[in-house]
Amino acid sequence: MTNPFACNRRRRIAASSLLSLATMFLLTMCWAAQAAAQSVCLPAPRLLTTMPMGGQAGTDVEVTITGDYLEDVESLVFSHPGITARPKLNDAGQPEPNKYVVTIAADTPPGIHEARVFARLGLSAARVFSVGTLPEAMQTAATTSVSAAMPIALNSICNATVQASAVNHYSIQAEAGQRLLIDCAAKGIDSKMNPVLIIADAEGRDLLVERRGGVLDFTAPTTGSYIVKVHDLTFKGGAEYFFRLSVQTIPADSPISRLPGTRGVSSFSWPPIGYAPDAALAEAEPNNGGEAAQPITLPCEIAGRFFPAADVDTFEFTATKGEVWWVEVASERLGRPTDPSIIVQRVVEEAG
Repeated sequence: MTNPFACNRRRRIAASSLLSLATMFLLTMCWAAQAAAQSVCLPAPRLLTTMPMGGQAGTDVEVTITGDYLEDVESLVFSHPGITARPKLNDAGQPEPNKYVVTIAADTPPGIHEARVFARLGLSAARVFSVGTLPEAMQTAATTSVSAAMPIALNSICNATVQASAVNHYSIQAEAGQRLLIDCAAKGIDSKMNPVLIIADAEGRDLLVERRGGVLDFTAPTTGSYIVKVHDLTFKGGAEYFFRLSVQTIPADSPISRLPGTRGVSSFSWPPIGYAPDAALAEAEPNNGGEAAQPITLPCEIAGRFFPAADVDTFEFTATKGEVWWVEVASERLGRPTDPSIIVQRVVEEAG
């Protein structure tokens, strides 16, 4: 015969176990919900491109921005007070999405500045916005053949993007003996592009190629039309493969100056303490050695340049026995693509 007290006791134990399991389940769910609530993070707005990527000081530029999580963008702001933006309005007086009119004051210093968007989700990370002194244009149509090449005026900048598997073509006019400096800013202005520059004749036959993301130093052999070709090293492309192409005329003996841009580094060396921002003396060519050595008086600081290729600069000074002088060259550490060496020689008069 079944004992009713034992049955009731088993029922109470089972009910108590179910209650404990339910309590533990509810507590676990509460803890999980609390942990999930604590780990929720709203996405930050991302500014990916501004087209064009810069402008000439003293002008107004119509800029279109792209990015992620750009809901309810309130303003486009810049790191320099001389650069301001206002929304572009359509014919009905309403703001056009992601379009702004950027005003660059005439006294804005040329170089690299930062652009950010302020949206409902916060302030975006910065993107490079360049300010220059040359007139600027923007490519608006495909230029993937010689016949469709976009004309570019000398001493100007063209803002453009390159598409995948495409080569952009631009036409320029040059005179015989005219030295042209063709520069393409890409990596230094936050682009994904590894640019390749080619200068060709009017028929598209290549004359000079630069595949290391540098600059073309070209002297026109004849008067006429020339084609500048631009493409990515691996023929990638898209909205984030943008660039600024400049074509400038420079004197035959002038050094090369690049478009402004940021530079990635794997190491860094500070210039020595005590270097003046501007050296008191400048080298005077010709001073390549021997009797052409430039006389100097110690102590001093001298500013010079290695130009043309294989240039050697020689300086002559007088020292007294027992004196100790420190001779040092700062060039590579200042960001120049150089590897300088120093030789100190004693001048001895021949007997007789």
